[in-house]
Amino acid sequence: MTAPPTADRASLLATARDFVDRTALPRLAQSAGADTLDRDLLSAAAGLGLARIQLPPACGGLGLDFSTKAEVAALLAQADFGFALSLINTQGVAWTLQRWLPPEVAARWLPDLLSTRRLGCTALTEPGAGSDFGAIATRAVRDADGWTLSGSKAWIINAVQAEVLVVYVQTEPGSGPRGIAGFVVDASRPGFRRSAEPGGAWTGSMGVGAFSLEGYRARQDELLHPPGLAFRRAMESINGARTYVAAMCCGMLEGALRIVLAHGLERQSFGQPLAGHQGWRWPLAEAEIDLNAARALVRQACEAIDAQAPAEKLAAQCKVAATRAAATHLPRLLHAMGAAGLHPRWPLTRHVQAAQLAQLVDGSTEMLLERIFNAMRAGL
Repeated sequence: MTAPPTADRASLLATARDFVDRTALPRLAQSAGADTLDRDLLSAAAGLGLARIQLPPACGGLGLDFSTKAEVAALLAQADFGFALSLINTQGVAWTLQRWLPPEVAARWLPDLLSTRRLGCTALTEPGAGSDFGAIATRAVRDADGWTLSGSKAWIINAVQAEVLVVYVQTEPGSGPRGIAGFVVDASRPGFRRSAEPGGAWTGSMGVGAFSLEGYRARQDELLHPPGLAFRRAMESINGARTYVAAMCCGMLEGALRIVLAHGLERQSFGQPLAGHQGWRWPLAEAEIDLNAARALVRQACEAIDAQAPAEKLAAQCKVAATRAAATHLPRLLHAMGAAGLHPRWPLTRHVQAAQLAQLVDGSTEMLLERIFNAMRAGL
């Protein structure tokens, strides 16, 4: 495993900015958008250390905090939300494996994940169970030699190409969350079958897909989260996912603001720049207000996660605020730029699409509002 180029937070953020401006945005412009996972682009990002941010140095990581990972995710999302999410999710799988598996077991997959030679994904959702995590039906049956896994997963980010998967299953039907366990699944083994069904027209760069397990054999040492612990650990990890999705929405909105403002200062309309028209300026000012409010919540959630403090309410709040800001203001910014904003040179159209999807991943807005209210009521 080659050593990462830097372990310094400021330098890593500068590297990520440069990668977005010099590599990711031009490449995506040349390909007229991001319709599929770009493995070469992922590999280029990994070569800069952007796939190993939180992992400890002993495992080949940079040993930086969650806040740094969220900032990098926001920068990468300025190029493409799906690309950023694929990279962040892959290193999330690596982080999970190194945390919960014995080092010699995690070492089977870590080098390939950190280089993105193999991609990772986390699989909770099923055709018949989405937000109701306790209702999953994928089964794991134990015997003397290990476990047999059977069932189907759907709408999973990175599942189109992922080779190393964290899969949640039920070990005791009828027991709800108490019987849920988590395994590491290797897609190269018999019993793993990837579905050819696409995730949808707007989900290409996120690699959204489905797979089934048909008598898949997991070894005893590949049990990541035992029954009784898996549900709680999954809920803790989803707080991080909601927070970095919120950070990525802020990144998309910040990047779009910069592009549209530069266009408005240069583009002439009725004898003056677009920015000379009061009606043109106000939507940009309103977008920045909501952007800064969402960023403040993201920072609070990141600080709570880094401090290992309760973060459920903050993670829900920042995701609602950031996804709502992105979904509201990105279409307005696209309209402020006019037809020029439709050119594939700019990421505005895919940002508009991603903002809609972001409101659904890792908990819908409606579900999160319920979580926030319940936390408010419990605090009285």
